[in-house]
Amino acid sequence: MTRPADIYIRFLRLAEALSGLPSLPSLDPLEERILTFIALASREDRSLSVRDVMRADDIGSPATLHARLKSMREKGWLTLDDTEDARRKNVVLTQAALKHFDRLSACLVEATKKA
Repeated sequence: MTRPADIYIRFLRLAEALSGLPSLPSLDPLEERILTFIALASREDRSLSVRDVMRADDIGSPATLHARLKSMREKGWLTLDDTEDARRKNVVLTQAALKHFDRLSACLVEATKKA
C-alpha cells in the first residue's frame, strides 16, 4: 500500500531531476519562496509591484527582497512591466518561469500515477 508521503517523496525526486535540465539558473530557497509568492498572486489575478513584494515581511527584509528580485530578473525568472505610474513597476513571471511551473506540475501528475 502506498502512503501519501510516498507520493510526495516521488514528486520531490522528480522535481529534483529538473534541476539537471538546461534551463534558467537555479534559485536559492528564498528566491523559490519569492517565485511561489508571485505565482500565487498571479494565479489570483493580483498584480504585484516591486513595493508589494518588498512589503512581504514574512519572506524577508525589504532590502533582501529587493536584492533577490534584481537577482531573479538577471537570471531570467522575472520581468518588470511598466504601469500608468512611471515610478511603479509590476513584477511578472517570464515564460521560462511559467514553463518551470508546468514541469513541476507534470512531476506531480507523474508521482500520483505510480500510486
